[in-house]
Amino acid sequence: MMKKLTAFLKAYALPIFAVFAIVLGIVFVNGSKNATSAKAGRTPVVFWNEMGGPAEVALDKLVDDFNKSQNKYEVIPQYQGAYDEAVQKIIQSHGTSASPALFQSFDISTAQMMHSKYTTPVQKFIDEDNYDVSDISPVARSFYSNKGKQLAMPFNTSQPVLYYNASLFKKYGVTPPSKSPSYSEVTRAAKELYEKSHHKVKGMTMEIYVWLMEEALANAHTSLINNGDGHTGTPTKINLNNPTTKKFLSWIRTNIKSGDFVNYGSGSSAENNEIAAFLANKLGIFVQSSAYIGQLTTGTKNKLGISYFPHPDGVKANGVGIGGAALWISNDKPKKTQRGAWEFIKFAEKSKNQAEWQKATGYLALNKNSQKEKVLQDLYKKIPAAKVPGEQLASAKPNNTNSGILMEGMQLTRELEETAMETVYDGGNINSALNTANKAMNANLKTTNKANGR
Repeated sequence: MMKKLTAFLKAYALPIFAVFAIVLGIVFVNGSKNATSAKAGRTPVVFWNEMGGPAEVALDKLVDDFNKSQNKYEVIPQYQGAYDEAVQKIIQSHGTSASPALFQSFDISTAQMMHSKYTTPVQKFIDEDNYDVSDISPVARSFYSNKGKQLAMPFNTSQPVLYYNASLFKKYGVTPPSKSPSYSEVTRAAKELYEKSHHKVKGMTMEIYVWLMEEALANAHTSLINNGDGHTGTPTKINLNNPTTKKFLSWIRTNIKSGDFVNYGSGSSAENNEIAAFLANKLGIFVQSSAYIGQLTTGTKNKLGISYFPHPDGVKANGVGIGGAALWISNDKPKKTQRGAWEFIKFAEKSKNQAEWQKATGYLALNKNSQKEKVLQDLYKKIPAAKVPGEQLASAKPNNTNSGILMEGMQLTRELEETAMETVYDGGNINSALNTANKAMNANLKTTNKANGR
């Protein structure tokens, strides 16, 4: 019950507060009231984003650098809270003077943004400028494109990777997983570490996080939904109970039964606990976002190891999809304002800016030329493993299964997937858990499509 209440508050309570704020003419920026006016002679470009902490500092610097680089536009960043909250605010404010010209929206809201008809696809500006997108990661671009049209430009992008404590592996004489490991490779390393440390170190964990389960499908070239995971048409059927999902969950179950696996549950507490255990030399392997590299290399003498996301034995790795968010342009603003938003997007995608963004935030540099920039070359000399996530991204060839899931209603779908994962982790029957989730997910999809006239 509490889980449902929390989800409701996230989805509706804060957005409702945002509507009242709009009505009252209040704009909250970094916790304070801020004007939306630009310097005389400049076109203001209000930019709604969800970046907090170090990423907020890096974003503010990027905006400031852009504003200083020219005199036509002034980008005005405004923090809007968590991703779910921001999407609601964007939908609610569209067509009003309070709506942004440029906004950041997370991966699973892509279908919602596309179907809303509230945005101008960046393809319009790409065509007008003959802008060469080939330098920008094709896998990242494909997540935010549909039928050859670029809807938005990827911005803060991460990928799931396998982290291992290279210092612990060396101490106990354990061979680490290969660069692109199979499930059995990871299991072998986890069991060896657990046994050779005399059970002082748990071999591995995998957070109950449906993004990771969806990535397991992507890496095995398996679709979760029909019509090319939504890329070739409106999804009408979900198939969670497939051989690839079963193989993934069976792999987890095998490690749980062996005793080398520790279950930290789900959510931010699970992530905090696995990172704390990893840094305290009590955990050897975990799989998580590449954006954690900075946190895992600060204040520790341990050597960090990173491998690609694991793949099933006997199946060639297909590459995984991205996480994070993209930059979208609102279509309810004047042409010159939209042009200003596009000019900022182009600036943000420059190789030097992307390189600095990766170093400051842990998100991946999407411009392939960023790898030649001194800031990243210096980072890789200091932390060689930091190069691996970008290599994983560059090695994948985009296809429907590694380009994200383009379907509305993903929030509820993921809640149902998470329940299935929890059931399996707690010892429940895999087939039963997946069938129960699958039935509810398809019922929700049918309702969503009907509500949207599709």
